[in-house]
Amino acid sequence: MKILALETSTEYCSVALWQDGVVTAKSENVGQKHSEVLMAMLDGVLSDAGIRLAQLDGIAFGAGPGSFTGVRIACGVTQGLALGANLPVIGICTLQAVAHGAGNDKVIAALDARMAEVYFAVYEKRDGAWQTVCAPCLCLPQDTPAVEGSGWLGAGSGFAAHGTVLQQRYAGQLSAIDASCVPQAGAIAELAAPLFAAGLGLDAALAMPLYLRDKVALKNSERQAMDRQPS
Repeated sequence: MKILALETSTEYCSVALWQDGVVTAKSENVGQKHSEVLMAMLDGVLSDAGIRLAQLDGIAFGAGPGSFTGVRIACGVTQGLALGANLPVIGICTLQAVAHGAGNDKVIAALDARMAEVYFAVYEKRDGAWQTVCAPCLCLPQDTPAVEGSGWLGAGSGFAAHGTVLQQRYAGQLSAIDASCVPQAGAIAELAAPLFAAGLGLDAALAMPLYLRDKVALKNSERQAMDRQPS
């Protein structure tokens, strides 16, 4: 089975090719230039492997949450490629991709959502499969859901932006923190592979982003209040 994956929800742009369990990936910090570099990266991964788009079994993408523009780019490019090649698609939550790439079986994933908030979810790997302990949500760092037990790894940019608050929130429960962990296409591909194998791929027209937020701008009063909050 061959799966192409792409992820553009953060400042990183990454693509990956999954071939029967072997992953080849490229990732680059491009800031806000995803639309300028994504197609070239995709073409490079496919050409390096000697594979044409029509030979794929599906396309996976980081569905969000994350940058509104980045999530739309991933979804739109996936739809365009999949429609043209008549391929199924699967969207993977970026928070689960963070957990998968973090190197721990118990992960509290938090991505900086701006506006003094975080995208938050909790995952635990049991019997080799990820289980959702806390479903993805958008919240203030001080209001993130309670988590039982200890030995959790805190992963994602939310711990860079709001580390003090989150460490206090989960005092005694965190074994370590990896604030540099970002969702990557390689993790997207690995998470999508068993879903494609189970026949769960969707028609390209059904590829949908996961935003979690409708409001994208702050009022001046809200911005001033955010600036006064501890990180």
